[in-house]
Amino acid sequence: MSRRSSTIASVSPPQASTQPITVTQPHLPPLEEFLPYLEQIWASKVLTNGGPFHRQLEAALATYLGVPHVCLFANATIALVTALQALRITGEVITTPYSFVATAHSLLWNGIKPVFVDIDPQTFNIDPAKIEAAITPQTTAIMPVHCYGRPCDTEAIGRIADNYNLKVIYDAAHAFGVQHQGQSVLNAGDMSILSFHATKVFNTFEGGAIICQDLRTKQHIDHLKNFGFVDEVTVVATGINGKMSEFNAALGLLQLRQIDELLAKRHSIDTIYRERLSGIQGIALPEWPEEADVNWSYFPIRIGTEFPLSRDALYLQLKAAGILARRYFHPLISEFPMYRGLPSAQVNSLPNAHKASREVICLPQHPGLSTADIDHVCMSIMTASEHAKRLPLAA
Repeated sequence: MSRRSSTIASVSPPQASTQPITVTQPHLPPLEEFLPYLEQIWASKVLTNGGPFHRQLEAALATYLGVPHVCLFANATIALVTALQALRITGEVITTPYSFVATAHSLLWNGIKPVFVDIDPQTFNIDPAKIEAAITPQTTAIMPVHCYGRPCDTEAIGRIADNYNLKVIYDAAHAFGVQHQGQSVLNAGDMSILSFHATKVFNTFEGGAIICQDLRTKQHIDHLKNFGFVDEVTVVATGINGKMSEFNAALGLLQLRQIDELLAKRHSIDTIYRERLSGIQGIALPEWPEEADVNWSYFPIRIGTEFPLSRDALYLQLKAAGILARRYFHPLISEFPMYRGLPSAQVNSLPNAHKASREVICLPQHPGLSTADIDHVCMSIMTASEHAKRLPLAA
């Protein structure tokens, strides 16, 4: 047994903190600030179906994000499913195995075959160099993911899409507010899908949105998310109930007031982690591109062979210390039963994705973290490392 794998049960973990430190935690504004919104909802009796808060939030988000049109949804998964329908995507779609499973699930919901290609080992995003070889006569679209909020190589992906007449739908669940070279990454491709889930940088309890480029497309999407209704008696498409409620939209309006402050807090946490963890052998810190304004939504570190513990051993040590880090993304989407039989899901086709899935762990990153919390996370990593180094090789 190797020294790295044997330390899971052998190392005495650092003392756990009283309260678990979660990998993420939803920010909620003071309840008293939300009450006036609730009073307006109670007074109007408008709970859904594109009410005033819904319309206000769409306009406010379009302005803040620098995008033409925002279509709000109950959640990002329904938004993904609807985006595929709006663009009439069929056949095969090239995507990444290194993401949350909803990315590929949206394809299956539409009867589309996912085709997985490998990721770039530095960015964790889909590798444009692998996309072209995966294109077949059945390919109709590409669905990349801005993983951890780092922008994909949108220019390279756009060139491939143009050459082969393919649509591009970006899963931008991690990319709220992210810009590249001064422009919103949400304007890349044909559509981008945002998540406003409780774990995200910007949350509305639950929610999501489609970013589209023209009013006609927005109108079509708005029909699709409301059962296909155009008016009281006319249904033009097989739509779904994907509308965001007034409660969620009201919270979004309130959250948007504080978003810049919350992003600044995330940036500060990112900086402290780098100060504490830089120089530790075997730990690679996330690299954010200089030309991009990221949102610091995650802090993924990579555990290399020089570190005396495996990634999974460190994960267990942190858990024992009351630190609930997450192995994002493990397993890969391609390893789940509904996908692993696909030709593109084979391990030898996705070496970089599998390696990242074995080595990456996301540390707690959210505005509710205190400096003491961050110190506890970093000290727990360093203490576990030092204990592991002192174990005899025979262990």
